Amino acid sequence: MVTEITTKEGITQIIEEALDGLHVDSNDLHVELPAGISTIRALDLLAKRALENIDEANPDWTFAASRFLLHSLYYQAANNRKYHLSKRYGDFYHLIEHLTEEGIYTPAILEKYNKEEIAFLAEKIDPKKDFYFTYLGLYTLANRYLATDHEKSVYELPQERWMIIAMYLMQDENPMERLDLVLEAYWALSNLYMTVATPTLTNAGKTHGQLSSCFIDTVDDSLQSIYDSNTDIAKLSKNGGGIGVYMGKVRARGSAIKGFKGMSSGVVPWIKQLNNTAVSVDQLGTRKGAIAVYLDVWHKDIESFLDLKLNNGDDRMRAHDIFTGVCLPDLFMEQVESRGDWYLFDPHEVREVMGYSLEDYYDEKKGSGSWREKYVECVGCERLSKKKVPAIEIMKRIMKSQLESGTPFMFYRDEVNRQNSNHHAGVIYCSNLCTEITQNQSPTEFLEEYMDENGVMMKKYKPGDFVVCNLSSINLGKAVPDNVLERLIKIQVRMLDNVIDINTLPLIQTQITNQKYRAIGLGTFGWHHLLATKNIHWESEEAVQYADELYEKIAYFTIKSSMELSKEKGYYPVFEGSKWSTGKYFEEKEYTGESWKELKEAVMENGIRNGYLMAVAPNSTTAMIAGSSASVDPVFKPFYHEEKKDFKIPTTAPDLDHHTYDIYRRSAYIVDQRWSVKQNAVRQKHIDQSISFNFYVPNTIRASVLLDLHLQAWKEGLKTTYYVRSTSNDVEECEWCQS
Repeated sequence: MVTEITTKEGITQIIEEALDGLHVDSNDLHVELPAGISTIRALDLLAKRALENIDEANPDWTFAASRFLLHSLYYQAANNRKYHLSKRYGDFYHLIEHLTEEGIYTPAILEKYNKEEIAFLAEKIDPKKDFYFTYLGLYTLANRYLATDHEKSVYELPQERWMIIAMYLMQDENPMERLDLVLEAYWALSNLYMTVATPTLTNAGKTHGQLSSCFIDTVDDSLQSIYDSNTDIAKLSKNGGGIGVYMGKVRARGSAIKGFKGMSSGVVPWIKQLNNTAVSVDQLGTRKGAIAVYLDVWHKDIESFLDLKLNNGDDRMRAHDIFTGVCLPDLFMEQVESRGDWYLFDPHEVREVMGYSLEDYYDEKKGSGSWREKYVECVGCERLSKKKVPAIEIMKRIMKSQLESGTPFMFYRDEVNRQNSNHHAGVIYCSNLCTEITQNQSPTEFLEEYMDENGVMMKKYKPGDFVVCNLSSINLGKAVPDNVLERLIKIQVRMLDNVIDINTLPLIQTQITNQKYRAIGLGTFGWHHLLATKNIHWESEEAVQYADELYEKIAYFTIKSSMELSKEKGYYPVFEGSKWSTGKYFEEKEYTGESWKELKEAVMENGIRNGYLMAVAPNSTTAMIAGSSASVDPVFKPFYHEEKKDFKIPTTAPDLDHHTYDIYRRSAYIVDQRWSVKQNAVRQKHIDQSISFNFYVPNTIRASVLLDLHLQAWKEGLKTTYYVRSTSNDVEECEWCQS
């Protein structure tokens, strides 16, 4: 056992180490420690006292609190693993061996790496990098992600988590290069230059091998498909995946069933069933399942769909535990702006009468295309039943729901499909739970049920494109100032690509789709943090210009890295015919510089490893771990309390000081959201998928102002928008809301 360290000398030494190099006054750390107090309790009291000192003028106290927590983790790990505390980190091989025997780690690590290799990697673990964590970051990592034994005892320490992730993701690389690649991945993670997605952070190296963040299913218009999808979604939710579900093919309320008119109850009962699944099948016992359901704005059930999250009305027509998203064609937004009429249809009746599915089309050009041609045909067809409503009334219902519940999310389907780099292989109907993924979708088709020669009952399916999100994000606040983007993105793309092959997914369709497109989603966080370090104000043309330049650079390095991987490992199976293979992707983006021309030719010649490449996720939790600002959002306030179910921790904006305070002062609910739209419009140009983009508005916002924001987002080419986050009346009044 490790000796208690609560002697006066021991505590004094810990305090001196914790405060070393920080801009804090040690006289502010007044803690009376009772005689005989345990080491863990003493360190906890010191951390809490340090946290009480955090404010705008004293942000460094978060690092002092973090170091007290680190000492606690070191102490517990040394006790549990039986090594001397002075080492900070114990024997790495013994840790892997023990947690493998306990069934926590997968046997693959010991099978793929020999003892000498593990000893070599152990020497590269750098405990000094633990000092990069804020208290909030370390607390989150320690309490949610570090591997423990079955009694929740501390075993794995932060740098060991980074090294295990690196080893796990590089396990199948060429043995001649593997250790170098592991060290590159460890460099990227341990310096907090990047984060992996939460499932990868949690499960890499462990027996639960599901590494993907979320999935998107497409439900066909049949009882078989509806119930099969519900079962599939339950399996994914059980394994920790967030789900996006497209319900636009399902017939509307009052539609015919087997020729009997008026028999269908519409999409709402099936959505309520998904709501029950979300509640009943939680995510590994930690939280409710998370499901977003999308419906087309021309679907006859759209009005009842938009009321699903409201707090008043008939509760039998409500589904409070799912999230909603609405799929919007350009023509609808045009009709909203011109205050024109809008027609609602039953998709089943359209298929029966017109011989096509309206949702399978989109406008190939802004203002013209096959979708609006088909829509006009449907409007003019007397054999089709339809409902005429003012388009602005639908939009009002959308905005009312958004101000009350934050949803529905907005999915601009024409722009999404126009920009689809794999338009030759399918259609994109909706996005995922967080609105950053846009990939080809199709429903899985049930073919037949039969008995085989052994008397076993078999079901035969034709698998559809069941989308998988494999995510990772760059910490802009650290990676850009340190000028490491090119080196970082190269290893990051490889890590993401390896997730595809290592992943253990519970559904065959997801495995097939994952291999077919080899889609990844490289994103970013720390945008406001970066602006602060560059002294660039959010509400400025300089910020817009910088976003354009930076994300073009990120796109270049990402595409180049995937192309180089393709030379080494081969391109994704449906590359031929894609916009990557024809060079059209580069032409549409107007990438005309010499380096872009060379990259275009290299991609056309060598292929590209990943059919989809970039997506900006919300990544609030991983941004907290990395000590930066979330996604592309403005910070909540320069100083606030981060509050979750199990904690309330004082937090300041990253790198807050007298230089950066003025940049952070214009925080989330104060900045003019029109500037946020402008930034994301230029950012979207360089991202082949989409962006989790939140609107932050006061709840007193006028409907006309919110409408103008949506119209601006659509006109400027955004593919999706995420939550409309409104706040209480006591927030500082925003000038932009008055305009």
